[in-house]
Amino acid sequence: MAETRKVGITETVLRDAHQSLIATRMTTEDMLPIIDKMDKVGYHSVECWGGATFDACLRFLKEDPWVRLRKLREGFKNTKLQMLFRGQNILGYNHYSDDVVEYFVQKSIANGIDIIRIFDCLNDLRNLETAVKAANKEKGHAQIALSYTLGDAYTLDYWRNIAREIEEMGADSICIKDMAGLLVPYEAERLVKALKEGTKLPIQLHTHYTSGVAAMTYMKAVEAGCDVIDCAMSPMAMGTSQPATEVLVETFKGTPYDTGLDQHLLAEIADYFTPLREKYLASGLMSTKVLGVNIKTLLYQVPGGMLSNLVSQLKEQGKEDKLKDVLEEVPRVRKDFGEPPLVTPSSQIVGTQAVLNVVLGERYKMFTQQSKDLLSGKYGQTVKPFNPEVQKKAIGDTEPITCRPADLIKPQLADMEKAIAQYKQQDEDVLSYALFPQVATEFFQYRDAQQKKVDMTKADTSNMTYPV
Repeated sequence: MAETRKVGITETVLRDAHQSLIATRMTTEDMLPIIDKMDKVGYHSVECWGGATFDACLRFLKEDPWVRLRKLREGFKNTKLQMLFRGQNILGYNHYSDDVVEYFVQKSIANGIDIIRIFDCLNDLRNLETAVKAANKEKGHAQIALSYTLGDAYTLDYWRNIAREIEEMGADSICIKDMAGLLVPYEAERLVKALKEGTKLPIQLHTHYTSGVAAMTYMKAVEAGCDVIDCAMSPMAMGTSQPATEVLVETFKGTPYDTGLDQHLLAEIADYFTPLREKYLASGLMSTKVLGVNIKTLLYQVPGGMLSNLVSQLKEQGKEDKLKDVLEEVPRVRKDFGEPPLVTPSSQIVGTQAVLNVVLGERYKMFTQQSKDLLSGKYGQTVKPFNPEVQKKAIGDTEPITCRPADLIKPQLADMEKAIAQYKQQDEDVLSYALFPQVATEFFQYRDAQQKKVDMTKADTSNMTYPV
């Protein structure tokens, strides 16, 4: 009998599952009634914040993401709460100054986050240093997530060596972040073993069911030594989400990797989310397109979200017949651009450039600003060098950035504080503004208007006289 090693489960139903299936539209009101039951399960952690939830709360749901976090923390008394953090990008789409990154980490932990999963779209560890140090300082758990991808540069030696560097940086654990569902079962076995040779840190695996292999990938990874896997409750699982929690619990039951989780309790939680799923399907928020298997992910190594993005871009141009050409152009552009992993924002940069190259009928006739930024080093260092001819065509004689990009950003926090002085109701407001100035300002105005309504209602009722 193999050595007993209980596998941990991180539950994603409150973050990545609904981000992947319904564009992050689950409300706090939908989450709160089930928290008490979820807290009794014994999850390794519950991922409930970060990623796109912050933007979606402010922009679409008119909710304060900080209030959501505090409410979740209040309900989860026994479970670690986890968030996804985009390195120097925090939860936004460009690099921020170190003082903003440090303050965001501090406030995330102060408001209830235990584990911060930090990643960079280029796997440039320099873009993760500030966030890791800040998490260490606040006594939080700093997990570095490696964006998994395929290509000549991404050998087992590459992964083994980067795991060693991550441990030296002071991270507490490593996550393999397979955002596109490209990791197939036997490769997962090889990858986990290589990482285990490079580090003593716990290894976690995050994948998506997009290509249909994810549950088998988890099984081989766990057998190879993976410590924790990311799963979602079955009503919000599969498709572009994660494998189902209950399925993996049953898979490992009675084995050396038994999770120890109670299927009866999980069934009650699934019963709660089932009508919610029906509600999202009926409203059109959940499209049946994201629920099936898309094998093109493996054929073209293009994440599901990127694929739908390419289709919509071509539709706008009336060039839907060019999809095959674009899919063949993506790997060529990616190679010219230093072979980055395809994850936000590098997936959009490479994809949009591939569309331009095909639609304009000439490669690199025109560059997007983001392509120029990537080729000038503003996002950091890619694993392989850029194609020098393409780089020259994009940025001319401009001197590329070779230092850590954030070293060139002056402190921003004090200016942000001044900018929102009239709206500020809590310290955290400055961070909402720092990440999404326009969206946050609109939210603050909405919040003020709602409070005025409440105050007027109170005033009206207090002036009422009642007959004796």
